Amino acid sequence: MRKRRLGSHGPEISAVGLGAWEAGGGSEWGSAKPDERIVQAMRAAVDAGITWVDTAEVYGGGRSELLVGRAVGEIGRDEVLIFTKVAPAPEGSGFRPDEVHKACRGSLERLGVEHLDLYQLHWPDSTGVAVEDTWGAMAELVEHGLVRYIGVSNFDQDLIERCEAVRHVDSLQPEFSMLHLENQDLIAWCGEHGIGTITYGPLAYGILSGRITPDTTFDPGDHRAEGGEVWNAFLRPGVVDETMAVVEGVRRVADRLAVSVADVAIAWNVAQPGVTGAIVGSTDPAHARRNAAAGDLELDDETLAELDRVVSLGHDV
Repeated sequence: MRKRRLGSHGPEISAVGLGAWEAGGGSEWGSAKPDERIVQAMRAAVDAGITWVDTAEVYGGGRSELLVGRAVGEIGRDEVLIFTKVAPAPEGSGFRPDEVHKACRGSLERLGVEHLDLYQLHWPDSTGVAVEDTWGAMAELVEHGLVRYIGVSNFDQDLIERCEAVRHVDSLQPEFSMLHLENQDLIAWCGEHGIGTITYGPLAYGILSGRITPDTTFDPGDHRAEGGEVWNAFLRPGVVDETMAVVEGVRRVADRLAVSVADVAIAWNVAQPGVTGAIVGSTDPAHARRNAAAGDLELDDETLAELDRVVSLGHDV
C-alpha cells in the first residue's frame, strides 16, 4: 500500500489505517462483537498492508486498547504503529499534566507495550485546563521516551496554534468525508504547516459504503439508529435525499472503475490536500481487507473533478 510521511517529522504510515473505536463496543455501536473476530480483523488489516491502528482510552472503557494490545502481541510490535488518545475529564482521564502522564501509563499497560507511536488529545477540554499546560505534559512524554509523536483530535486552528507555540503538533485527527466537509480548509492549512492529518469518518460511519439506505435498521443503541447523532446528520428527513444523491454519484464512478463505493470514497479522501491517511474501522476480517485495498486506488484528475461535482450535491454537518 502507498505510504506517506505523517507531517514534517513523523513516521511513514499507510494511506489507510484501522480504526478501533467500533472494536471497543459500547453504547455507540450496539452489541459488542466477539473478541476473536476483532483480533482476526486487525490481523487481516495488517496482512493487507495497513501499518497503523488508531484507538483511545475511552473506546469501550479501555476494551479497545486491550484488544489492540492482544492483536499487536500476536502480529508483532515491529509490524504495527499504535496511535491512541487521552480524553478530558469527566469522560476521560483528564488534561491536567499529572492526569495526562497517568493516562499514558494506563494506555501502555492495557496495550502491553513500552511506548506509543502517536499519542493524541482526543477533543478540547472544557473544564478550564489551559491547553498549553496539557501540551507541555504531552511534550514531556516524548522527552521521557514513552511517546514518539504527539497530536490532537477535533481541535480548531486557534488551539493548534497555541500548542505549536509550546511544541510542534505532529498530527491532527478531524472528521472528514464526502458528506462532512467542515474541516476541509483546516486540513489543507495543516498540510501547509507540516502537520499530518489522519481523518476519521471517511465513510460517514458506513453510509458511503453504499450498503446503507434510509430503510436500514441498526442494533438498539447504535448511533446510526433513528434519532442518533449520525442519523440526524445524514439520514434525517430533509437531508437524506442529498446524502443518497452523493452515494449514487459515487456508485456511478465505482461501477465504471469496477471497484466498490467504499473504495472510491476512501480514495477521494486520501487524495484531498493535506490528508495523510484515513481511518477506516471494521470488526470484520473481509471488510478490513477490502478497506485496505482502497489505499492503492489512485484517482486521476478527471475522476477527482467528477467526484467534486458529486460532493457538491451533499451537505456539511
